[in-house]
Amino acid sequence: METALNHILFGWFPYLALTVFLVGSLLRFDREQYTWKASSSQLLRRKQLVAGSVLFHVGILVIFAGHLVGLLTPIAVFDALGIGHGFKQGMAIVVGGIAGLATLAGIALLTHRRLFDPRIRATSRFADTAILLILFAQLLLGLATIPLSLGHMDGHEMVKFMTWAQGVLTLQPGVSAVIADVHPIFKAHLLLGMTIFLVFPFTRLVHVWSAPVWYLGRRGWQVVRTKKPASAKEPAPAARPARARPVPAAQPAE
Repeated sequence: METALNHILFGWFPYLALTVFLVGSLLRFDREQYTWKASSSQLLRRKQLVAGSVLFHVGILVIFAGHLVGLLTPIAVFDALGIGHGFKQGMAIVVGGIAGLATLAGIALLTHRRLFDPRIRATSRFADTAILLILFAQLLLGLATIPLSLGHMDGHEMVKFMTWAQGVLTLQPGVSAVIADVHPIFKAHLLLGMTIFLVFPFTRLVHVWSAPVWYLGRRGWQVVRTKKPASAKEPAPAARPARARPVPAAQPAE
């Protein structure tokens, strides 16, 4: 029974979550563009919003990049670069711990603002509050894995998660057995993370796809007002034709 449950949660559920994540995001963007935006409340408690948003977004970007590189980079690449599993484990603990605390502080400010301001709470949808609480719980679980990771500084446990993640993406059968014996906190962290992918298209998290990354390489324009005359290269304005003067009528001879 335990083996079957482990296979369902970490062998089948990842594909369900990823399918809903990709297809749901595409369908919502294509068919429900007017629901893509989230209701803005930035005029209320603006300072708390800015502080929480900056901490959350900077921290979550570091965490996401760390998970992406750490889990999906083939082990052979780290071995070829001479990066040992223990060193990688230590870097993950230090960098992930700092980023996790920053993200936790940011989401605590955002959650407090949304739950304890009556005006913001009144205009919040269920999905807005629910996703904040889910992310809050996920961060707590992630930070709770740090003491457990300190007991496995050889990096052996991390290799299990790398093998599982890469096996899922490469459609390896039976890959769920790799993490069957890991600590329940790790499993809860993985399960809630996949759940976030599952509910992603139905929450305000979809604004990730609308990040204006293209602005970084966009050609800039600057409008300058000047009193200097137009350049000689520019064509001179066409001369206005002179108005014809009326010719006086000839006077009859007397």
